[in-house]
Amino acid sequence: MAIAAEALTQSQAARRQRVLLAALELGAQGGYDAVQMRDVAGLAEVALGTIYRYFPSKDALLAAAMVEWMEDLERRVTARAPEGDTIAERVYDVLRRAVATMERQPKLAEAVVRALTSEDRVADGAAGATSEVMQRVMLRAFPEGTDPHTEANIARVLGHVWFSCLVAWTSGVGDLVWVGEELHTACHLLCDHLG
Repeated sequence: MAIAAEALTQSQAARRQRVLLAALELGAQGGYDAVQMRDVAGLAEVALGTIYRYFPSKDALLAAAMVEWMEDLERRVTARAPEGDTIAERVYDVLRRAVATMERQPKLAEAVVRALTSEDRVADGAAGATSEVMQRVMLRAFPEGTDPHTEANIARVLGHVWFSCLVAWTSGVGDLVWVGEELHTACHLLCDHLG
């Protein structure tokens, strides 16, 4: 059974982080099939058994890497607020940044989306964590005074649109430009009435 990230000592957390970074690097270079646990162990300079203490499967590892990727996006959005004159433009700016990150590393994007849509229960939990991070990031685009219930619902629905577009893209339906266009449309449909 994998050790929960919250229960790790400082040295364990550092090893876990090296494993995540190694998986991200291998996924960026060669996609899903390039992320082999033995290769991850070698690149992270840990024993193969160590990886399985943190991640019970390749899909769980890649799904956790996706959460890491989205948390990095959250840090960047926190450092530089969403841009735009309207709520729709600001929300789209956040989603556009997420898509741009994936455009820069399409093999990694395909790998993590494939892991998130696997039947692996641990990876499925990471899909929920990814959605939560995306919702938090999008909430930064709403002005003070917006109804919290409305904000949360719009962010949740846009998170679903974002994820379904990524799944469609990894299945060969459209490209990342198409994903951006779909997100742009969804942002305006859901946010224009707010001003």
